[in-house]
Amino acid sequence: MAYYSIQGIPLTTLAKQFGTPLYVYNADKIREKISVLRSAFDDISLSIKYACKANTNVSILKLMLAEGVDLDVVSPQELELGLLAGYRGDQITFTPSGVEFEEIEFAVSKGAMVNLDNLSVLEKFGQQYGSSVPCLLRIKPHVFGGGNAKIMTAHPESKFGISIHQKAEILALVNQYQIKVIGLHQHTGSDIKDGKTFEQAASALFEFAKDFPDLELMDLGGGFKVPYSPEDPGVNMQEIGQIMGNAFLKFCSHYGKELKLWVEPGKFLVSEAGTLLTTATVVKRDPIKTFVGINSGLNHLIRPMMYGSYHYIFNASNEEDIQQDAYRVVGNICETDTFSFDFEGNQNERILNEVKEGDTIAFANAGAYGFTMASHYNSRFLPAEVLVDQSEAKLIRKRDTLEDLVRNQIF
Repeated sequence: MAYYSIQGIPLTTLAKQFGTPLYVYNADKIREKISVLRSAFDDISLSIKYACKANTNVSILKLMLAEGVDLDVVSPQELELGLLAGYRGDQITFTPSGVEFEEIEFAVSKGAMVNLDNLSVLEKFGQQYGSSVPCLLRIKPHVFGGGNAKIMTAHPESKFGISIHQKAEILALVNQYQIKVIGLHQHTGSDIKDGKTFEQAASALFEFAKDFPDLELMDLGGGFKVPYSPEDPGVNMQEIGQIMGNAFLKFCSHYGKELKLWVEPGKFLVSEAGTLLTTATVVKRDPIKTFVGINSGLNHLIRPMMYGSYHYIFNASNEEDIQQDAYRVVGNICETDTFSFDFEGNQNERILNEVKEGDTIAFANAGAYGFTMASHYNSRFLPAEVLVDQSEAKLIRKRDTLEDLVRNQIF
């Protein structure tokens, strides 16, 4: 999985040109993943709704738009970013969780499709809009699925969605206010590689759908697993597409009309496209371990410390594997700040080609939930972002300055 260039541009050249820490995105990889997803559902009327919380850079959103991919957003701010990127309101789905009703009203005012996830907001929606504005319902199918408990979203104790066991309450509100429900939605979780998990959740949703006569679409969410190391196969998208597609077509046959199928991948489309470039600031040979300190930390890539997640790490300045060593890769934040978690979620060492101070240390699979979860912790600046397209590297976000840190402070 170690790669030393993107579209012919060496990673070390990018690090030198734009400085580090630096997020770099490969536009061709995003297009490739879109194509893989579409080919997996070749015989289905499929709409891809990019779950843009994974990466909201406007240049990435513009790329998605150019490739015919719609948006799924979870906040008014993400909706506004989509509009800035050129999306129409009707190309955007708003899927919030537990928000003020004013956010629902805002989304409706922009022409977005809203996805309602609790009975309270469903009743308010009915009282205000009746049958005049269509909507989706997010259903919780009580299915366990996902790579980590923190990213499972359809099990009985999850905050997301209306329980599948509350159908009577849902139908009572829908009938009372003549709410126009045109779609049902579920999202099982993230990092799912087993097609049977999707099939289980979809089957529950399809059974639930029988009492909703005006459906136009079914949204089966996303969460498709991506590979995080050379030994990690990720998800077999063709197999997933076949399982989900066959189940969907069978449902449409029983339902009596052909519906549209929506999926909302986030990480699947952008994770492998992103690389975080950092600089080795110190090689610290402790009596017990050898640490590689870098000029970044959990403030720029929190996934390892938050989820115990694995990112493939390599020395982009040294392609020679003749001399290697076990290094614990750590950040510069004043916390326990480790990047080199193993697949069991434990802090551990990585075997890297020999590292010297000043080397460019690269993190793969950094395109999703990297920059979007970054912070100013320790008052450090956010990284710059670069998009490589047609073998040209373009700066798509400037690096922070002190002015950015104090912009909204009053003193």
